[in-house]
Amino acid sequence: MIAGKSGAFYGVLAYTLWGIFPLYFTLLEPATPLEILANRIIWSLVVCFIVLIAARRLHQLRHISRRQALLLSAAGILLSINWLTFVYAVTTDQVVEASLGYFINPLVTVALGVLVLQERLNRAQWSAIALAATAVLILAVNYGRIPWIALTLALSFAGYGLLKKRANVPAFESLTFETLVLLVPALAFQIWLYIDGTETLTGYGLSHTVLLVGLGIITTLPLVLFGAAAIRIPLTSLGILQYIAPVLQFLIGVVVLGETMPPARWFGFILVWVALIIFTWDLVRRTKSRSQLTQLESPQALD
Repeated sequence: MIAGKSGAFYGVLAYTLWGIFPLYFTLLEPATPLEILANRIIWSLVVCFIVLIAARRLHQLRHISRRQALLLSAAGILLSINWLTFVYAVTTDQVVEASLGYFINPLVTVALGVLVLQERLNRAQWSAIALAATAVLILAVNYGRIPWIALTLALSFAGYGLLKKRANVPAFESLTFETLVLLVPALAFQIWLYIDGTETLTGYGLSHTVLLVGLGIITTLPLVLFGAAAIRIPLTSLGILQYIAPVLQFLIGVVVLGETMPPARWFGFILVWVALIIFTWDLVRRTKSRSQLTQLESPQALD
């Protein structure tokens, strides 16, 4: 019971931190999205190395196979696309659309399971995906364009999760390798900005420097909390908690940053939320059914 409560606390805290990320990124002006991305890669790698050294797990990186290295390299590229798109959304006042990406991410993950892993969906899952697709079409008409920020975030993160699952490498070792793959272009870009005289890491005061360096901690801390939650509570519970992040991002976009929400946009988001309710209800129902079946088939149940 205590483990479950602490796991829920860690999960809520992790997703809350991910949810309030937009507020942090708004403090990083006048850094550009690319400079923010470069610093996030560099300082995240530093923090990961410190954690692995402290935990005496740095040697685990040598055990990553060639297949895992290729999968994690591809995952790193998708992660950088996800990070860059999110930072761009925040710095251009499009946080609401970014939240949409993380709302539909679970449904995109399921759709990828069908396309890539040839998994079969039940009626509830098909209904949820159909509703989400309808919502994206409605929002596309409202925006006057395809909501590419939301779709890029959802597709890149779903693809990232799929590659990570296939690689099957522990979280910190995985993130360390992914950011290590991206280190050279990140450093090269930061050095180029310095030579060009347009970098902001050292030229806008100590507080700005601390905020950019702090990207390493705010990137890895939620990951630590997420890992602690994942081993303490069921994945179903963790799956439900994941909606905390886009809800907070949505509220920040509408309430704090004052982004407009015309009626058609509200309707599109409501359709997405209905799809997520159906998806979550089906997930909980199937998890309970499997649990009851396992109990019936256990030796104790047969005694």
